[in-house]
Amino acid sequence: MSQTAQPPAGPLGGAGAGGRSSARPTLEEVAALAGVGRGTVSRVINGSPRVSEKAREAVQAAIAELGYVPNRAARTLVTSRTDSVALVVPEAETRLFSEPYFSDIISGVSAELAETDMQLLLILVRNQRERERLSAYLTAQRVDGVLLVSVHQDDPLPSILESLEIPSVLAGRRGDLEPLSYVHADNAGGARMAVRHLLRRGCRQVATITGPLDMEVAQARLGGYRRALEEAGRPYDEELVGLADFTEEGGRLAMRELLERRPDLDGVFCASDLMAAGAMQVLRAAGRRVPDQVAVIGFDDSIVARHTDPPMTSVRQPIEEMGRTMARLLLEEIAERGRARRQVVLATELVVRDSA
Repeated sequence: MSQTAQPPAGPLGGAGAGGRSSARPTLEEVAALAGVGRGTVSRVINGSPRVSEKAREAVQAAIAELGYVPNRAARTLVTSRTDSVALVVPEAETRLFSEPYFSDIISGVSAELAETDMQLLLILVRNQRERERLSAYLTAQRVDGVLLVSVHQDDPLPSILESLEIPSVLAGRRGDLEPLSYVHADNAGGARMAVRHLLRRGCRQVATITGPLDMEVAQARLGGYRRALEEAGRPYDEELVGLADFTEEGGRLAMRELLERRPDLDGVFCASDLMAAGAMQVLRAAGRRVPDQVAVIGFDDSIVARHTDPPMTSVRQPIEEMGRTMARLLLEEIAERGRARRQVVLATELVVRDSA
């Protein structure tokens, strides 16, 4: 945000033409006029959500009346603040632009930061060289915090963030003992709902197509699939499990392999809408009618689910809300260094359409 020029001083550097002192209003003067503490003023200026609406309005009114302008340069020298955060995506740009998940996350993060002075930097990390460059960038404190999406268990980036003690929020987690703040959907619960729906509609041989199992999100959705089968007294059969990578092509390949191994399958739960779309293409090419012969359910409830033929039943996870929540938690960590890390799990729901 650019600095606003101060009115010129009057004779001898005293009061200006209007009689008001030309000295720059201070944070303390804003706090006194608003009737709040200095910390509350700071949180309002920094965009922290941990301020009541009444206090926020009082501070904003005091800022307007006094003509207070935050001295960004001075603040950066004192606090090492940069007024920027990084959204780090450790994936190739082909996935970034082809999967609705990423655009929805970015949309949610951007919306939450829109009312603050924070700049959002999008950083792709596709190889070891770029990972090293990012590590050096973060070590130099070029950003105030980091949002990390697409968390793989063997990815060193979360450990780097932890060692640097930089405010960080993950979309997902590495496991139950994740020490960093994170936001994710109820992946296991959503998968369980999907498989129970397939069983209730009479499917006897329910397959699943998973995401990459080095990601906790894929493990959780596979766990929900297994749990639903166990609750229904059905055996877990590895021949009915197809391994894929959350992509449409991965869904096609896994569906072909499943049909070869188990041509008697009559239901498929896919761990993403893109994989489900690929699976439906293979089923159509094999002469299997959806849902009459094989019922299909995806996960995400993305725009893809509404444009397949037939429209896809899918587990809705609130992806934009995940992005908003991640940004909100990060702002809180930046404003209040040392606060306890937080874990937020958002509810999922089954959206029933024509594919199952």
